[in-house]
Amino acid sequence: MDKLVSLANFIDKINEYVGRFVSWITALLVVVVFVDVVMRYAFNTSFVFTQELEWHLFGFIFLIGAGYTLLHDSHVRVDIIFQRLSPRAQAWINLIGTVLFLFPGCYLIISTSLKFVMSSYAVLEGSPDPGGIPWRFLVKGCIPAGFLLVWLQGFSLLIRSLMTILGRSETPKEAA
Repeated sequence: MDKLVSLANFIDKINEYVGRFVSWITALLVVVVFVDVVMRYAFNTSFVFTQELEWHLFGFIFLIGAGYTLLHDSHVRVDIIFQRLSPRAQAWINLIGTVLFLFPGCYLIISTSLKFVMSSYAVLEGSPDPGGIPWRFLVKGCIPAGFLLVWLQGFSLLIRSLMTILGRSETPKEAA
């Protein structure tokens, strides 16, 4: 069990570091949007590159940050009933949800998107707009990468749920 706890802690550290990096990308996105707005309203001009960069940065933040969000239990869900349940009942719900929904969903998205990314890479897909961002396959690559991070974090959640169900007195995070 200690090996599983160590693995869960390792996965948590990966997503924690990734999440911190993504927070800096979020700051960069704010700057890019600010520049785009100033250019549009103050100088009556806009660049395709900055607009596409906004979309690409947002996609990166959303996809790559999803594992971090799962780590901190911040995904949207209906907590009206869940929060009133015992920790063990919550662990059962997390375990069942992870096995029945999260793992198959991640598998489906990763396996499907890899083909999508590879075909984009094969033709070195870029923006169809003049002045747009080249190498669109890079942002498309965030799809399988992001869902791999979610899958890994789901595995950590599964380990932690099992520990709670088995009545382990300390949580894996406390054992680190």
